[in-house]
Amino acid sequence: MLLAIDAGNTNIVFAITDGERTLAQFRASTKEGRTADEYYVWLAQLMELQGLKAADIDGAIIATVVPQALFNLQRLCRKYLKREPLVVGEDNVDLGIAIRADRPKAVGADRLVNAVAAHADYGGNLILIDFGTATTFDIVGADGAYEGGIIAPGVNLSMEALHQAAAQLPRIAIERPQSVVGRDTIPAMQSGVFWGYIAMIEGLVARIQAELGTKMKVIGTGGLANLFRHSTTAIDEIDGDLTIRGLRYIWARNHHNSGPPLVDPADPA
Repeated sequence: MLLAIDAGNTNIVFAITDGERTLAQFRASTKEGRTADEYYVWLAQLMELQGLKAADIDGAIIATVVPQALFNLQRLCRKYLKREPLVVGEDNVDLGIAIRADRPKAVGADRLVNAVAAHADYGGNLILIDFGTATTFDIVGADGAYEGGIIAPGVNLSMEALHQAAAQLPRIAIERPQSVVGRDTIPAMQSGVFWGYIAMIEGLVARIQAELGTKMKVIGTGGLANLFRHSTTAIDEIDGDLTIRGLRYIWARNHHNSGPPLVDPADPA
């Protein structure tokens, strides 16, 4: 079994996969100070509830956009799973795609993993919209290359900014309002964020395609993707498992670089 770890700014997803099957997924809030011991106790107990054993994990791969979390995630794999994890972005990990960015090392690992999975499953000329802490638009070329993208504030981040910066605006949940024009404060805020994001999605997709001069398939992913799927025709597909599949594909391409099981239970780091 493979442990695929996707560490984002808000949540860390631990996925247990076996070949093409995802056996279980567990989600924890991202806390930079969480130790490897804490991760293991939490993960082992949840796996046991699903009838899975941590001892059966024979490989691990990590993609993280939180550098401070990487050390303890690596330590988890080394100390308790006796495996040296592959880390997306390190020089020994071959993604199988070109990165046509001015600074390839600065591109978020999750964005590259999504590009790998999307090209493998959908082909080329794609726009990937990831609704996470930030809302990102990433371009995948016809040959699978990562061509760059756009980073905008995430939906929840925008809602929180409204609440924090304006004394009379409450903290509210994002949902589709019944009408575009709000007749009270809360529906007006919901409309501004929800329909504002719809307008942003449709506008940026149109501008990207006009700038590149080609029709592109648009894939939505991330925790809030389903919120928008029925309110715009700009998104062609919703794919919630894109990142985990990308990690699995990268592992399959590189697992020979992970080395044999670690015999010494002490963390070599």
